[in-house]
Amino acid sequence: MKRVLFLTNYPSPYRVRFFDELGKTMDVTVLFAKPTSEVRHRNKDWYISGQGNFRAVQLERGVKLGGSTVYTDVISWLRRDFDHIVVCGYGLPTMILAMAYMRLRRIRFDMEVDGGLIRQENWLKYRFKRRLVRMASRWLSTGRATTEYLVHYGANPERVVTYPFSSLSQADLRESPASQAEKEALRRELDLPEGPLALSIGQFIHRKGFDVLMKASAGMDVSVCIVGGEPGEEYRKLRRELGADRVIFRGFQKKEALANYYRAADLFVLPTREDIWGLVINEAMAFGLPVVTTDKCVAGLELVEEGVNGALIPADDPQALAEAIRRVLEADLWEMGKASLEKIRPYTIENMAHVHEEIFESGR
Repeated sequence: MKRVLFLTNYPSPYRVRFFDELGKTMDVTVLFAKPTSEVRHRNKDWYISGQGNFRAVQLERGVKLGGSTVYTDVISWLRRDFDHIVVCGYGLPTMILAMAYMRLRRIRFDMEVDGGLIRQENWLKYRFKRRLVRMASRWLSTGRATTEYLVHYGANPERVVTYPFSSLSQADLRESPASQAEKEALRRELDLPEGPLALSIGQFIHRKGFDVLMKASAGMDVSVCIVGGEPGEEYRKLRRELGADRVIFRGFQKKEALANYYRAADLFVLPTREDIWGLVINEAMAFGLPVVTTDKCVAGLELVEEGVNGALIPADDPQALAEAIRRVLEADLWEMGKASLEKIRPYTIENMAHVHEEIFESGR
């Protein structure tokens, strides 16, 4: 049985499920370089417990460096005998220490990233990131846009392999989109208005672009339900200023309750200013929803096809967003929903683990 070591940030639910699944066929150890107490904007109910199929280690011994901690006990784990070592990202100080140590000791390792968007940045920052990315001997990418990002920072394109990135289990995939009768019944149950309904989910932070969605929906014959937590006064004030009475705020919902919102909606909208992936796109497609998102969402770039299962628009453009929502609502929502389901079927935790197993077993 292959022994695999992962170094990642914190125990997010999708990663825990993935490690549990991969742990069924491989000996998996995971080092977490960031305590959950240091993670901002996350509801405590967001986290889940693992099923015990992998060894979870919270790194603890380290030194403060500015506002971060460099966990030096990572070195003791890198000295152990593993068949594969995977660093999930490169941004944390602990990851930089680990990669520098492995480079010095000629220990080969993989770098795995969930996504990436090429930005305009100064020469010094670009060179630093390029030096970090090039330390790896192989790169695991979520698709075309992420591969372009990695190659931009020095990855060898012949040593990049792709995997289906997801938070979904096979059981989460619906057989077909919800019927109109089911949607109407759920809207009554959830106290949502009749008529076209756009759903958006996420934390109420500037990057998610909910202000853009609210501006886009003003004057439209469509209700917008934003689920994700406490909106804060700035969003409530904007709703009042826009007279956007059909914008509805709902708090954080656990997975079972959230499923009803997905099933009640006609389409899903993620107006993000930047998401290096955007797992809510996967989730919405698993419920058979058309998706409207921006060209700054890597999941959208990989999974949304204009006119087939949704629309892609420029970020921070309320008019373009309003036009895209109208375009999708005027299309055949059932056919678009079915197209979303077909596109998302390979994107499951089970298949994600299977592809990783193939990568590690083949040594490619």
